[in-house]
Amino acid sequence: MGGIGDGDPAGASPLSALGSRILRYLRPYRAHFASALVLTLVISALELAKPWPLKLIIDHVLGGQPLAPPLGAWPRETLLLAASLGLVLIYLLLAVLTVVSNATTIGIGQRMVNDLRGDLYGHLQRLSLAFHGRRQIGDLLYRVTADTYALQTLAMNGLFPVLSALVLLVGMFVVMVRVDWGLTLLALGVVPALAIAIVALNARIEAAAMRARREESAVYALVQRTLAAMRVVQAFGKEDEEHRRFMRASRESLTANLRLYTFQTVYSGVVNVVVAAGTALTIWVGTRHAFEGSLSVGELIVFISYLASLYSPITSVVQTYGLVYSARAGVRRVFEVLDLEHDLPDGRRTLPPGGCRGEIAWRGVSFEYVPGRPVLRGVNLTVSPGEKVAIVGPSGAGKTTLMSLVPRFYDPGAGRVTIDGVDVRELRLRHLRRQIALVLQPPLVFPVPIGENIAYGRPEAGADRVVAAARLARVHELVAGLPEGYDTPVGEGGVTLSEGEKQRLTLARALLLDAPILILDEPTSSVDVETEALIMWELGRVTAGRTTLIVAHRLLSVRQVDRIVVLKDGAIVEEGAFADLVRRRGPFAALFRAQFGPGREPAGVA
Repeated sequence: MGGIGDGDPAGASPLSALGSRILRYLRPYRAHFASALVLTLVISALELAKPWPLKLIIDHVLGGQPLAPPLGAWPRETLLLAASLGLVLIYLLLAVLTVVSNATTIGIGQRMVNDLRGDLYGHLQRLSLAFHGRRQIGDLLYRVTADTYALQTLAMNGLFPVLSALVLLVGMFVVMVRVDWGLTLLALGVVPALAIAIVALNARIEAAAMRARREESAVYALVQRTLAAMRVVQAFGKEDEEHRRFMRASRESLTANLRLYTFQTVYSGVVNVVVAAGTALTIWVGTRHAFEGSLSVGELIVFISYLASLYSPITSVVQTYGLVYSARAGVRRVFEVLDLEHDLPDGRRTLPPGGCRGEIAWRGVSFEYVPGRPVLRGVNLTVSPGEKVAIVGPSGAGKTTLMSLVPRFYDPGAGRVTIDGVDVRELRLRHLRRQIALVLQPPLVFPVPIGENIAYGRPEAGADRVVAAARLARVHELVAGLPEGYDTPVGEGGVTLSEGEKQRLTLARALLLDAPILILDEPTSSVDVETEALIMWELGRVTAGRTTLIVAHRLLSVRQVDRIVVLKDGAIVEEGAFADLVRRRGPFAALFRAQFGPGREPAGVA
């Protein structure tokens, strides 16, 4: 799987390479798009009609030039009234249709952005934990919330202004050539100069835009990381240092944005100067033509009006081109993530309709997060259906990693993991994970009501089943004592609950899922000894018939399991029943003595 880069855009694919992908998001809204095109054509026609009532007044009402029938028979007062009302009607229609057009195009753009966000968000959820472990959350957050807006700029804010400008240019060119073709060619002489401005500045604008977005996403990442670790920041008195780090990142972000805005302002300034020069020259020559009698005053007014409108669409095209290049940076950052292949490709097989039996096997499994630093080394282990197995060992031995391979949070670098003899890589991920209930460390809860937290994995479960799972996890009494009961909201990150309460809540969530395989990663690490004893007693009852894997540090909590597997340095060094392992005086007994002191043995161990 490739990484996400923010390299030099000079080597990026051209805009045309994005066209087919943008059209895919536009296709569902083609009917709305067609109506927006019609509105654009009508608005452009009205823009072309704006100066003609004024020409009618100057040449035919004030100047007395004759008009062809039927208007030629109208009195001057009637003609003046008609021209005035026509001018008001044109501007009224323009105002109404512009509002409708903007609402239509913006609506299309927002729907496209929403679809792109949905694709990106769904894609992120399907990428492995290995990918998310390498990425900053703030950067991904910026791509989802901010960079996706660039699609609207490319598809709507880029397309329709250019289309409108082109329609106006064609219409004005036809009219202006008929009025004075020489003057028209002179007015269009600014186009080569504008083209030079495009070539000179667009590459710098895109590079500046990419850097600005990268620095802005770095600010998001820093804020997210600091707020998530606020307890640690305050505990170690690092507030001032984190503030300095934030201010430095903020300054770099603002400097990058200032550089982008400066380029865009220079861009607009160059365009405006070129346009002003062309306008002045054209007006000077046109006025001389009027003095010579080759143009009427009304025609000169129409020409000057069109001249201002002519340069406006040319400027719009040029500036929109720069805007599109800027937005391209954001769309590229989104597609960079979407182009990442799933490093956990989905399988094709499913388990029988009744679910799996629960046999789990690791065959020659090795795994490493960082190349050259193995976490698991050639692990071979089989867990029978319905067996309850505890995985113990010192910190860093690979216990949680071993468990994480079962639901395919990661795939092994070597060997394979099977359920009922089927390699988990051959199974559909969604189907595989429905067979497994998990209690993870640290306990994770959502800022939603307690009942919804418990029912997260099984939202269709009724209130009675939620309460039953809460009772098994010894959390019902706590919830029942709250003013709103199971409707009590939980704060962000579960701040309104203690660690032990969060742990019991996540345990209830796993029990409610009622899956044939139950994986418990330190299910009682944050509860008191009395509650631990009650939970483990209840687990002994509710796990009957389920294959249960328990990662444990408290060795007394796993006395009643069928088998204990001891991991050390990523390899299995010992396994057996609790009493047998204590008597052997091997690695497990050493762990036990380290935890409870030498010479202390639990009752029943001779």
